[in-house]
Amino acid sequence: MKNEKFTQDEHDALNEIKRGIKGDRVSACIGRNTKRLSGLKLISIAHNGRISLTEKGEQTIFLRRCVLALRALAEQAGAAIDADVAMFLGKKSHIVERVEGGFEISEKGRESLEDIIKQGY
Repeated sequence: MKNEKFTQDEHDALNEIKRGIKGDRVSACIGRNTKRLSGLKLISIAHNGRISLTEKGEQTIFLRRCVLALRALAEQAGAAIDADVAMFLGKKSHIVERVEGGFEISEKGRESLEDIIKQGY
């Protein structure tokens, strides 16, 4: 999964699927990306045509949220991040709590973010 690069459009499609598809028809964004996302096993298509996220798809969305949180904290300490992302990054020692409140990126987190950026993510 580390070598797979996704476009913003593909991430948008995953997020739309996670929110739930309303009605019988999918959006153009999902339609454009269905073949690749299902090929990578990020989504599954049931026999009745219902599209849903797989566990791998859920992980991909979560990892993207973690990377975005690291970037936000690198730009501004104390930036708002989601609780589940903060808990995960805290367990991995990528962020530390600030005395003033909120979080800031740790040295380990900076190194990881640099590696992620070098990989083109």
